[in-house]
Amino acid sequence: MNLQNLRGLALFITVTVISPAYPAPVHLVEQAPGQVIAVSTNIFLVDFDRVAFGNLKLYPPLNAVGDLTIRFGEALADGRINRHPPGSVRCAEVKAVLHGNSPLIVAPPPNARNTKQPAAVLTPPELGAVLPFRWVEIAGWPGELKPENLRRRAAFASTWNDSAAAFHSSDECLNRIWELCRYSTKATTFAGIYVDGDRERIPYEADAYLAQINQYYTDGDVQMARDTFDRLLQHPTWPTEWAFHMIFVAHADWQRTGDTNWLAPRYAALIPKLLLHRAGPDGLLLSNETQRQHDDIVDWPARERDGFVFEPVNTVVNAFYLRSLTLMAELAKALGKAADAAGYLAREQAAQVAFQQKLFDAQRGLYLDGEGTDHASQHANLFPLAFGLVPAEYRARVTEFVASGGMECSVYPAQYLLEGLFENGAAARAIALITAPGDRSWRHMVESGTTITWEAWDQKYKPNLDWTHAWGAAPANLLPRFVLGAQPLAPGWKQALIEPHPGPLTFAAGTIPTPLGPVLVDWRNEKAFTLSLVLPAHMAARVKLPAPEHSTGVFSGNRQIAARLQEARWILDEPVSGKAMFEVRF
Repeated sequence: MNLQNLRGLALFITVTVISPAYPAPVHLVEQAPGQVIAVSTNIFLVDFDRVAFGNLKLYPPLNAVGDLTIRFGEALADGRINRHPPGSVRCAEVKAVLHGNSPLIVAPPPNARNTKQPAAVLTPPELGAVLPFRWVEIAGWPGELKPENLRRRAAFASTWNDSAAAFHSSDECLNRIWELCRYSTKATTFAGIYVDGDRERIPYEADAYLAQINQYYTDGDVQMARDTFDRLLQHPTWPTEWAFHMIFVAHADWQRTGDTNWLAPRYAALIPKLLLHRAGPDGLLLSNETQRQHDDIVDWPARERDGFVFEPVNTVVNAFYLRSLTLMAELAKALGKAADAAGYLAREQAAQVAFQQKLFDAQRGLYLDGEGTDHASQHANLFPLAFGLVPAEYRARVTEFVASGGMECSVYPAQYLLEGLFENGAAARAIALITAPGDRSWRHMVESGTTITWEAWDQKYKPNLDWTHAWGAAPANLLPRFVLGAQPLAPGWKQALIEPHPGPLTFAAGTIPTPLGPVLVDWRNEKAFTLSLVLPAHMAARVKLPAPEHSTGVFSGNRQIAARLQEARWILDEPVSGKAMFEVRF
């Protein structure tokens, strides 16, 4: 495919992907309650410990008869299920009738908001209606309600492996955040597709990418991301930056699996996602008034944009565009499309020149929101930092600007903000933001008592807040990728990067699932930095270790390992395989 034709092709290329009537396999797991509390005569409150999407199965006693009122809820108020919860938090009431001791399935009524719209992802009929709930309130139960009298039927991906991943560190708050984010990723697989919580039950491209990389680091399965990708080809959404995320999803799949057979028939459908028809004479994308008012997201809700000024040339949009051109070049090369790859890189290089000339204020050392404004928001800087667009001589300045602003962005771009900090020597600042006091961190979610991550930092920032969003669980991928330090360097994880970022932590250990088998990392950062590493067969790793001031080198037992010192890292000269132990000595 000749690159000169790409601009025109971007307007009409489509691809047909056949999807199953229902998404990839989901099953129901019967769960016993954690606690049953007698509220008053014949009224009981049941706590299942964590929220899950599901319904209820009752096991009545012999000769049981009577009418029941059953309420499902995500939130409590004064020791009872909150019947008027805020935003999109769930509460439902149903009636049931007992007839002897035959088991009885009690499901919430279907909600038109997430089952009737054309693009809504429907769960298989055999599962019955499901909703997210932690508590159940039962009125009218004859006698004592015992734990053995009921089970929650919770819906999860049938391939989910609870033992695939692990993380533990010297910071107990960080450990609780990891578990919240790991479980959030699992709990939101209920539909077989990455959906936008329970409010709409449709997939969005950016949400799908964030959920995808979360699942890669907590479970390892790739099928749900693929099914979501194919559905989004049929039901794309409108935001500008969301189109680029389809390229991110495809590239992440290729990096994870090395599978070009899945990629090849979808490659043509990715070309329109570059939005080449919006490119101006200088190579940068242009936004018309409608796009500035509606399509260019930057962040959501609007109040989370740090005062971002929308201009016809938008820095955030073009940062995504430049990154997407780079990723598309890699995908084209993997498919043997050398001319396409060269064309994408040529476009990226030309647009990169204009990006730096028109959108970067060298005097301040910061990116402006767009051409025509002098406002420099956190967003205009965090995305270029995360995407490797900042010139080397300005990275420290941009990193400090992004970090010093705190978490001015919403939960969505927090993924990219933290990536930029970890990748630019600011691990301590990144971990501090994840665990920060106040209401704009995952610490706040943990301390609130939620068991699934939210789509906003707090109800006050998004009044219709939904409490069930996997894309709000960024530490699920950030902690293994950066704190443990394990990432793929070659497609299919045939080569890995092991580069721990300890920040203020004194130890961290965990398991990272890969297609070749688990990677085990265990490091200590005390009098010396020590790393224990176990790699699966057929995987080699490039190892980069912290190089504190006055460190003298890397040792394995009494043997010094050949390594070079570069940017506060000891970089081992030779790849590592199998089991290895290293110590950075002073």
